[in-house]
Parts: sequence; structure tokens; C-alpha cells
Amino acid sequence: MNREISSQQRMVRCAIYCRKSTDEGLDAEFTSLDAQRESGENYIASQRHEGWVVIPTRYEDGGISGGTLERPALKRLLADIEAGKVDCVVCYKVDRLSRSLLDFSKLMELFDKHQVTFVSVTQAFSTTNSIGRLTLNILLSFAQFEREVIGERIRDKIAMHKQKGMYTGGHPILGYDIDKERHKLIVNPKEAVLVNEIFTMFIEKRSISAVATELNASGVPRKTYVSKRGKTRPLTIWTKATVRHLLTNRTYIGEVTHKDKVYKGEHEAIISRELWDAARALFKGSPAQRSGRTRQKHVALLRGLMKCGHCGCAMVPTYTRKKDGREYRYYVCMTAVRTTYHNCPIGTVPAGEIEEAVRGYLQQLVSAPEIIASTYRHAVTQEREVIEHMQHEHGLQSQHMKDLRRREQELMNDPTPANLTALQDVIADITQTTAAMQRIADEKRRWEAHRITEADVTLALGRLDAIWPELIPAEQATLVQGIVENITIDGTGLQVNLRADGLHSVVSELGRHMVKEGVRELYV
Repeated sequence: MNREISSQQRMVRCAIYCRKSTDEGLDAEFTSLDAQRESGENYIASQRHEGWVVIPTRYEDGGISGGTLERPALKRLLADIEAGKVDCVVCYKVDRLSRSLLDFSKLMELFDKHQVTFVSVTQAFSTTNSIGRLTLNILLSFAQFEREVIGERIRDKIAMHKQKGMYTGGHPILGYDIDKERHKLIVNPKEAVLVNEIFTMFIEKRSISAVATELNASGVPRKTYVSKRGKTRPLTIWTKATVRHLLTNRTYIGEVTHKDKVYKGEHEAIISRELWDAARALFKGSPAQRSGRTRQKHVALLRGLMKCGHCGCAMVPTYTRKKDGREYRYYVCMTAVRTTYHNCPIGTVPAGEIEEAVRGYLQQLVSAPEIIASTYRHAVTQEREVIEHMQHEHGLQSQHMKDLRRREQELMNDPTPANLTALQDVIADITQTTAAMQRIADEKRRWEAHRITEADVTLALGRLDAIWPELIPAEQATLVQGIVENITIDGTGLQVNLRADGLHSVVSELGRHMVKEGVRELYV
């Protein structure tokens, strides 16, 4: 009898997930990850009579926090669960899977979706029963509480060290090296001279972009360091962002910052207060600081559509204001914004000329006979689908009305007090259903009486040039972005790429607003 039950037992494929928060000791012969897996294998072996078997694939994340789901082994485990390769997930402790209650809830939803259970070896419970689920949530709440307490302690410690002006870690910056034994910043004399030269250069040139260009042209390297993984970083050129970060870093005047407060640092300053103040004065009222507030003041027709044909970067709208108050709009390549204008031959292009060229191109395009014919066919198909949908809805309402009438007759044949009360509700439903059927019928008749003709489509597309000036800038941008996928500009001209079905969707949408009163008029 026992042999027969065993042969019919369903096999439960068990995946063992292991995690260690730090990478300390991972190069040992027997690690914490090995101990976790061995514990999981022993537990699964104890459940062999239930059909449990170990999946040989190892899911182990070493040196990764449990506060994130961005873990390579966990992602592989989730992919195998979605592929139906796992029936049960076994962990040494709950917090090995996640320390975040929100993340754990997401994992449990995924497990439930694919009928996968979860078992914690040392805490002796599983998600196969309600008690296990309750206990699991309680333990996980404490795990998250512990993580938050640890985070608060770390933040308090950092704040305390900042108040004392101590170095609290991070990547080394140009001008300083890190004394790993004393955990302090020490001046690098050669780099300190370079930092002073950069500040002086900025005061002379009065342009971050010009400073970045000069540094790159002179072959001045950025600060490099070796990460814990043995990689040398960074190996990139100077950009406007990196130069700005250097010029605004208060570390160079012997100070440390924490949130909005500034404290005197333990390290030595390498920039004089006079040089710092002179550089800071140039930032006040600079265009770069104002750009965030003024970026949205002007509606750009081609915002999000322009691409640089030289480097492939996006071209964003911007403007300049001359002394006489006149404004000039441009589209500028992001490569020129992030680095310098010398790195992109396209740089900037006048917005007005480009927008007028695109508008003219679209007007010619939509006036082509083949576009008109294709758009008309699409509009007719859309109209037919709308009318068929109305017919379907009317049929559903009609069937509902029959059911209501049948119920009304049943209640009237047995006029008890309860039935009379229910009859009032039925009569109210009949009134609402009648009104709904009438609305659908009226709308269907309107669509059938005002069917779009090829002449209507020709009129709509032909009037694009006439109605363009009547549209506000936001409406013009919406119309163009509904048709155009992207626009690439290079030294030879423009290349306009249209959206698949973009013209059809725009014109069919316009067709919804066509009203046939003798002569059909288009409005937007």
C-alpha cells in the first residue's frame, strides 16, 4: 500500500535560493552560501516522502543587499518560475529572499500566480497554509524594521561625522587622495595645482563649456580610481557636468556639506576663499541655472522628434534673448549640451526654418492622391467598426430589456409586498435601458447619415494649410506628433520618418469631428 502511494506522489521540484549581504569570505573553501544550500538540501531530503526533489541549478547572490530585487540569481530564479520549472522555493531564512515587505509581497504574488510555495528552513513554516502566511508577514515586518533601524543608525553616524568635518567615504575627487589607514583626505600636490588652474581658467573664460573644451584639447585626464571590483574609473572626457561639479564642490575650500548645512572639514583646503568666491559669483544668474525654469515657457512644434544625424542624440528646443529683447529659438544637439559644441558639427539649427520646412513637407504629403485614397479607406473601415459596435451594444440592451420585461411580468403576477418593492427597481431599470437604447439608436443614425466620403477626406487634408494658423501652438504640436515618428537632420538636409498608420489615425480622428450640415465643415 505504501509503495503504491509513493508511486502516485506528485514530484515537487525545489529550488534553493541563497544570499549573503557582503562579499566578505566568499573566496573561502566553504562559504555562508554553501552552508545555506546544504541546510536547504537536508530539509528537502527530509521531505522526500512527499515527492520533494532538489533542482541542481544554484541560485546564489553574494555581496548583494536584500533590500533590492536587482539580483542576478534571483532574476534567474524568477525566470525559471515563470517558465514553470519550479514548484517550491526553499530559503535558509525569510530575509535571505527579501528584507523589504513591499518587495516580498510582489514575490509572493508571483509565486501564487505560478502556484509556487515558499519554505523557510530555520523558521519551520511554509506558505501552503494560512498560519504560515501570517507568520511570514510578521517575521518579514520585523526584518524590514531591523533594516530601517540599521539605516537610521548609519545615517546618524554619517551626520555626526559630517558635523565633525570627517571624511565619510565615497569616490576620491581630483586634488585629493584617500589615506585608507586613517580614513582621511590628503592633498595630492600635483592635482591640487590642476584644480587651481581649472578655477582660474573658468574665471578667465567665464564659460563651463569653454573650460571643458580646453581640458579635453589639452589632454588633461580626469581623476581615476580603482573600484572594489578592480575596474579603473572613470575613463571619460571632461563634460560640462563634470566641470560644474568640480567648480561647486565645497571640499576644495576645506568644508564638508550635509544636506543644507556646511561644516569645517578636517582636510586641508586647496582653493583660496577669494578664488572660490570669484568663481561662485559667475554662477549667479547664469543661463544654465535659468534653463530649468524657462525650458517649458515655449511650446516647441518638434519637441521630442528631432535627432542629430551626426551622433544620433536627441535635439532639444532652446532659445536665446538678445539685448534688444528679441528671442531666437533653436534646436540644439544634446552632445553639444553635455560636452562642447566642437564635438558635434550640427550643433544648433534655427527652430523657425526647420518647423516651416516640416510643415510644408507634411502639407505636400497629405495632398498626394494615394494618401487621400488610403486615408479614405481607413476612415470607412473605422466608421464601419463603430457602427457594428453600436449594433452589438443595441442588441445587448435589447436582450436585457426582454429579461426585464419577463421579470416585470413575473412580479406583477404575484403582487406580494416584497415583489412590489422589487417591481419598482425593475421599472427603474426598464426606464434606464430604454433611454440607453434610444441614445445608441440616435447615435447610430447620426453616423449612418453622416458617413465620410472621399471628398470629405480631400477637404480635410486640403484645409490643413488653411487651418494651421488658427491652431494654438500646443494643437499644432499634437497634430505633427501624431503623424511624425522622428526627424533626422544632418549636413545634407532633413529626413522625416512617419509613424506607421500615423496619417490615417490623425485624419480619422479629425473625421470624428466632421459635421454634415449641407457642406461638411472641419474643426479641431
